[in-house]
Amino acid sequence: MPDDPLVLYDCADRVATVALNRPDKLNAMNEELVGELVDAMRRFDQDPHADVAVLCGHGRAFSAGADVQQGQMRSSDELARMPDPMGPNSPLSGLLTGAINCKPVVCAVHGYALGMALGLVLQCDLIAAEAETRFQVTETPRGLGGYRHWALFRARQAGPFGDEVCLTGRFFTAEEALAAGLVAQVTAKGEVLQAARTLAQLIARNPPLSVRETVRVRRAYMSRVVREVALETRHLRLELTEDFAEAVKAFAEKRPPGPFKAR
Repeated sequence: MPDDPLVLYDCADRVATVALNRPDKLNAMNEELVGELVDAMRRFDQDPHADVAVLCGHGRAFSAGADVQQGQMRSSDELARMPDPMGPNSPLSGLLTGAINCKPVVCAVHGYALGMALGLVLQCDLIAAEAETRFQVTETPRGLGGYRHWALFRARQAGPFGDEVCLTGRFFTAEEALAAGLVAQVTAKGEVLQAARTLAQLIARNPPLSVRETVRVRRAYMSRVVREVALETRHLRLELTEDFAEAVKAFAEKRPPGPFKAR
């Protein structure tokens, strides 16, 4: 229904479940969904009954990434007035690193995790992926550059694999992600949410402060790597280039993009 929340929150047995709930759009991230996700994660951070969260998506995919219709199909003047949607001050960049209590988040990913959604997945503390899930750094073919995702791959000790997928922009599978050390496990179809909850329950058996200190240190390390890249590239504004405009137009017209002009 139109009035349904775009992000659902539930908590049982010390484990919160945060679910993206825009299944008719493959959980594509528009401003409203991102706002509700930020609110849900703040709620989890402050929830005295929750020690661990499972982040998942309803429907056929975890998330298809940024809502291109809302966020990228704007005029050059509109884009120039907007802050960098992937910059160091964007809502998703500090979604976990900005938490006060540093509670762990286990991501259950299935179907697709593309672009902005892949960035969100890579921030999580543990990742369980359903077999044949497909990932992509869509920012590369879209003309936005894959350097922020490259930093997340590097922080997760998957540098050479990150070099390849960030430069080629190709799809890669859950099985490749497991081989690269990006995900904790790959499950059979339909079993990823339960697998993520099992991981969360194992974590929740431990003293909470002990777990949170490990999470705090891990996120501090990851945040430092990502922030360095974000600050180094903050001036680029690739969303204002002709190549970006052509890539978005081609996406809307369902045709191959190009030729690109490097401007």
